[in-house]
Amino acid sequence: MNLILFDDESRHHLLPFTHTRPVADIRCGIFSMRERWEKLLGASSSSLTAAYLQAAFPQMPAPGNNIYVNGGVFASEDLRDAVQALVPGQALLHGVQIIAFCTSEQLRDFSGVGTHIAGFEKRFFREPISKLEKTWDIFTLNAAALQQDFLLITRGRKSAAIPGFVTAICPENIFIEETAVLNPAIINAAHGSVYIGSKAEVMEGCMIRGVFSLCSHAVLKMGAKVYGATTIGPGCKVGGEISNAVFFSNSNKGHDGFIGNAVIGEWCNLGADTNCSNLKNNYDEVRVWSEYENKSVKTGLQFCGLLMGDHSKCGINTMFNTGTVVGVSANIFGGNFPAKFVPSFSWGGSDKMETYQLEKAIDTANRMMARRGQTLSEAEVGVLEHIFEQSRKQRDLLH
Repeated sequence: MNLILFDDESRHHLLPFTHTRPVADIRCGIFSMRERWEKLLGASSSSLTAAYLQAAFPQMPAPGNNIYVNGGVFASEDLRDAVQALVPGQALLHGVQIIAFCTSEQLRDFSGVGTHIAGFEKRFFREPISKLEKTWDIFTLNAAALQQDFLLITRGRKSAAIPGFVTAICPENIFIEETAVLNPAIINAAHGSVYIGSKAEVMEGCMIRGVFSLCSHAVLKMGAKVYGATTIGPGCKVGGEISNAVFFSNSNKGHDGFIGNAVIGEWCNLGADTNCSNLKNNYDEVRVWSEYENKSVKTGLQFCGLLMGDHSKCGINTMFNTGTVVGVSANIFGGNFPAKFVPSFSWGGSDKMETYQLEKAIDTANRMMARRGQTLSEAEVGVLEHIFEQSRKQRDLLH
């Protein structure tokens, strides 16, 4: 099987996170959408995504049959079986939603998927499916994804022993990888599973309530208070109070402060005592800014906090209003609340916003990444250059 995960039009509604990645590389649950499909199908994958991302996420078609799967659809065992049964010229749909199709051809543009399969034999998947459509789906669907992934990653395996100095409630719902490090902490898995990944560390005094995942090489700092459904992605270092939040990877919230009903991308840093509001004072529905629609849109949610794109940073004591959206490579500081939409490559706060010059933003990103032995590739620099130009009008309007 040559597996290619394709984007669809929903990628436009998943900004700022899809500025820098295909939909398949969004993390929701223990796994990213890609990791889940690869694990269930037993195959590595490539991507069909926006043209400017293809150098960083190349499509790798094969001479034989290519299985294209919608990267925004949550993989399941039943879906896996239906996808594996496809032969060339067949497509799998759920209603009008395209889930997958098999072809010997290579597609060049994800927007042409519907036209490509117009003459295909249609097979229909009748069971309910889940799919990422909006940014807030990442945290609202996280509980179900965490529970599913916990069963998938622990099946047929035995957890490492829970140390005697850890207070564990419902230990049968706790799985600890052998190389994880646990210090005296309280873990309550009565309300959902708790997964501690390889070489992850839970420091002293942490209080964890499931469902929860601390992914590989991630650190939960001393005294952290974590409510489900929360994912701390690989390489993240997180402290303070967190509730129903998803951290993608290699981001830091190392100090006190509250983050709730939130999504934090990769390589972000939240200064000490950063707080985000996740509930309006009048308990009304939260609206967020849609870059694609260029307007404020309803979420249907009473609770919605901070949505922050990759490489963005904020200084100490930063306050984010309910439903704030921050783009890529923004640097926010100063008193009072910044605007509820901070465009990519913005520098400043509520008093004044300027353009964060591209060269300086790239230097900052490389310095942060070097702390974990990484650096921006030439293709990733190209992606940031594209975002900088694409977001210029937004900065000009709001600065």
